[in-house]
Amino acid sequence: MVYAAEHDPLCYPGTNVLINLLDLRDAAILEEVELALFLTRADEPFPKGNLDVEHYLSLHRHLFQDVYAWAGKIRTIRIGKGGNWFCYPEHIPHFLEATFAELGDPDTFRKLSTSEFASRIGHFLAELNAVHPFREGNGRTQLAFAAMLADHAGLPFDTDKLEPDRTLEAMIESFSGDTGPLVALVEELIS
Repeated sequence: MVYAAEHDPLCYPGTNVLINLLDLRDAAILEEVELALFLTRADEPFPKGNLDVEHYLSLHRHLFQDVYAWAGKIRTIRIGKGGNWFCYPEHIPHFLEATFAELGDPDTFRKLSTSEFASRIGHFLAELNAVHPFREGNGRTQLAFAAMLADHAGLPFDTDKLEPDRTLEAMIESFSGDTGPLVALVEELIS
């Protein structure tokens, strides 16, 4: 599904292709190369940090540094998908901080049951998805961060179980207020 956006200075003029470090101007080729480079970076150790906003931004930077000059930076335009608009850019810093504040101290996750962890992380991912701080790569960064949170809690996070269509549907449902499918998905990934 393609993003809807205001006039986007991050796209090549007259296109919806994001300006990229490789100067790829075909959307399909960019998507393919972006995924390959993302997978390469995802196989590397993730940046160390405090599992906070700054750490989250550095994770996005790590994952997309080979493709976009703005990797790890908060988006500056309004975007939406499927007729729904994500958090307006002028409010992203506030809501990003609030979402991480609500997440709380990651050290407490070690004391949670699997279902409690899934519930907390499912809600967190739903809120983070609504904020949608980056121009591209939000879902992949969210899942990578969830894997880091699971690891911090001493839980597995089996991304091989991820089904892209089911994950997307769970994110869409959470945007509409139903976090149940997303919580169930997280619980399966950590079981």
